[in-house]
Amino acid sequence: MRYLLIVVLGWLPLLAGAVDFDDSTRTLPLGRVMQVFEDADGSASIEQVSSPSFAASFKPHQADVLNAGYSTSAFWLKVDLHYLAMPQAAPRTWLLELAYPPLDHLELYLPDANGRYRLVQRTGDALPYASRQIEQANYVFELPMQPDQQLTAYLRLQSEGSVQAPLSLWAPRAYLEALPGKIYVLGLIYGVLLGMLVYNLFIYISVRDVSYLWYILYIASFGLYQLSVNGAAVAYFWPDSPWWANASTPLFIGASGLFGCLFARSFLRMASIGRAFDVLLQGLAACSALVMVISLACGYGLALRLATLLALAFTLSIFAAGWFAWWRGLRVARYFIVAWSAFLVGGMVNTLMVLGHLPNMFLTMYASQIGAALEVCLLSLALADRINAMREERAAVLREAGQKLELLNRQLAHSNELKDQFLATVTHELRTPMNGVIGSLELMQTQPMGAELGQYQHTASIAAHDMLRMIDDILILSELQAGRLVARAEPFSLRGLVQELRTRFISPAMDRDLLLHLDVADNLADRLLGDRHKLALCLGYLLDNAIKFTHRGGVSLHVRGQASQHLLALTFSVRDSGIGFVTLDDSLLYKRFFQVDGSMSREYGGLGIGLAICRQLAELMGARLGHNSVPGQGSSFELSIVLALANAAG
Repeated sequence: MRYLLIVVLGWLPLLAGAVDFDDSTRTLPLGRVMQVFEDADGSASIEQVSSPSFAASFKPHQADVLNAGYSTSAFWLKVDLHYLAMPQAAPRTWLLELAYPPLDHLELYLPDANGRYRLVQRTGDALPYASRQIEQANYVFELPMQPDQQLTAYLRLQSEGSVQAPLSLWAPRAYLEALPGKIYVLGLIYGVLLGMLVYNLFIYISVRDVSYLWYILYIASFGLYQLSVNGAAVAYFWPDSPWWANASTPLFIGASGLFGCLFARSFLRMASIGRAFDVLLQGLAACSALVMVISLACGYGLALRLATLLALAFTLSIFAAGWFAWWRGLRVARYFIVAWSAFLVGGMVNTLMVLGHLPNMFLTMYASQIGAALEVCLLSLALADRINAMREERAAVLREAGQKLELLNRQLAHSNELKDQFLATVTHELRTPMNGVIGSLELMQTQPMGAELGQYQHTASIAAHDMLRMIDDILILSELQAGRLVARAEPFSLRGLVQELRTRFISPAMDRDLLLHLDVADNLADRLLGDRHKLALCLGYLLDNAIKFTHRGGVSLHVRGQASQHLLALTFSVRDSGIGFVTLDDSLLYKRFFQVDGSMSREYGGLGIGLAICRQLAELMGARLGHNSVPGQGSSFELSIVLALANAAG
């Protein structure tokens, strides 16, 4: 009785009924109806596995998808099919699909007319793309069947990578109708990846943030990995390079890990907020680079196993780094965590589907790609939020700096006000003793003095007058700065003003052997209404500078004008044949205490405030001051002012 039970158990696989299908069948998953034999050393032949005595070695498969993981064994799949159709029906071709593109070697055996099994098709990604019977990313075989025919098909699988076999039977029309949906989904996913790559590339060109560069390289590497693992890269990019088709998968996994770690370090600012995580990400980046080298230099199997371990460590480490950054208060880390959560959830759903714990449906099949697309989009949002956060930080810094600058400006303005008040007070107080000195020197002239004493008195008098003039200049400048001077409109004689200037500057011009020429056009009215004192001061500064910086030749003042109704537009032109200067910007030339050459204060004297006072006086009177100069040939200053006619005003 015991031996009979053993015989019956051995023949049970042969007694198992074939899976039935008919013309109404569109797709039929075969994972739970096929039988599997693991050939540990890969030595079994089709003659052996197809013999009745070998049937007991096949085990019924209880999951939707065969998932043997990383295994060096060969796996034989046995599928018994029964096409239910009326005998008078026409023969029909069905499609057998194995939807796992990274499989290295795949062989299909079918019986011939004599019932002996022959190799019908040998393909896999270790062979050129043209070896596929139907050129698709998945492996698709034609099964011609007669009505009411029973057919047993054998598939031999072997791969250096993971061995998986999602096996299905399709009606050709149903397969063609389902194919566009897969293409559209993959096209949408790849389109999102490409769109995010181009979008972030333009942003990187604009902002030059290295985070964007690492993110762009990460998207490119991850997108190429998806193309490789889905079979699209073999179909469109390298159909005739089986070695590269295998090596590219771990290479792109390593590249994704490398640039992903560099992106996370830069984006999450790990160097400043978490030294331990920063070192961890640097180590993972180094390991990723090592995997890339191994994928090119060593066997595909070793590289893919190391790449899988790297991907697991990389995903968990990046996720932990994101949580740590969020815990440390980094605002953009929240988007980072949500993005990686979408990626992890998609990967987990796809893995559970492959392991048979979730049904093989549209959402579970493409969960990993959908999660990756969501991750890329969310990380782009995170980068955009990072830019906004940086802008807000910069704006806050600028506001704080602006407030500090405003406070400093107020303090500086107050200091300048105190300084001007001090200068005004000091110069005012100095005028009294200086007037006393000048008065005493003038009284000495009324007394008999020798030649030597007379020379001393003359030198002292000139120095005292120069000192008083500098004191007056500082006093005027301080009053201008304090805003205490205002323009007054009083009647005055134009020619009298010019004559006063001639009397004042004829002696300094003669002392330097210069010709002084002051000219007023005959057609100009003499009685005008304006601020004679400030106009005289302004012209005095221009003439003083012209005489001071002229060694030979002369200095001239020409007054020209044009009458219009009750107004007279005057132009006072002061020209000299002196040293001239290089044309400078107005804001520099009319700056207080500025001289074109620092050595001028030693050679020509002065405080460097004459032109500054002149410009402010001109603006106070509503006049305009311009200049023109050629080095070595002289300078020309023009003061333009509009004054009312005194007779008309009266």
